[in-house]
Amino acid sequence: MADDNIPRRTFLVGAGAAGSAAVTGVTASPVVAAADSAPAPVATAQPDAWLTLNPTEAAFVMAVVDTLIPADELTPSGSACGVATFIDRQLAGAYGSGARLYRDGPFLKGKPEHGYQLALTPRDYFRAGIAATNDWVRKRHGKDFDRLGEAEREAALKEMEQGKAEFPGFSSKEFFEALLTITMEGFFSDPIYGGNRDMASWKMVGYPGLPASYRDDVKTYFNKKYDKPPQSIADFV
Repeated sequence: MADDNIPRRTFLVGAGAAGSAAVTGVTASPVVAAADSAPAPVATAQPDAWLTLNPTEAAFVMAVVDTLIPADELTPSGSACGVATFIDRQLAGAYGSGARLYRDGPFLKGKPEHGYQLALTPRDYFRAGIAATNDWVRKRHGKDFDRLGEAEREAALKEMEQGKAEFPGFSSKEFFEALLTITMEGFFSDPIYGGNRDMASWKMVGYPGLPASYRDDVKTYFNKKYDKPPQSIADFV
């Protein structure tokens, strides 16, 4: 994350770390002075209904994804692209309940290469992380994360990214990494999972989506730019 703002190109470079999960939608498990006036909450697109996030959690998630993916000439904001909806759906489902996690302990502090080591399900981990972030931000600014100005939100995330925010029971750096990972997955996933609305990210990077075959296009696009619109899973069902 840059000091002045978050460059989308830098964000996209990091997207490769999300691996194939970014396409399939299967999830894996960074301070400035306060603004002179309190800004209104981030304006965002909302799903028809939140499946697991309460209003405070939903406001936090929308503010985070809009800070990581601000609207610009390339795509709409993260929430307008459905990333918050994707996160809510993932936390409401098997991923959120830790259906594929071994959770019988022992729960010891592991090394980064050991992966997720907490007793919490991913859903409870995100809930605890959101509460811890809001508590930390409230002590500094007197308001929740989603009520901060853009520069304040970015500065708070930068401190979390560097592990400077003190959270009880777990690392703010690890929670930031979890937020960034699931945000990237939502931004680049197939729209059928709630994120990447209108295939905005695919159009931005030139990803063709999921056509079953290019056989009929070989002659048409031989030595030419492939400029057909992307296709999602929904186009084949």
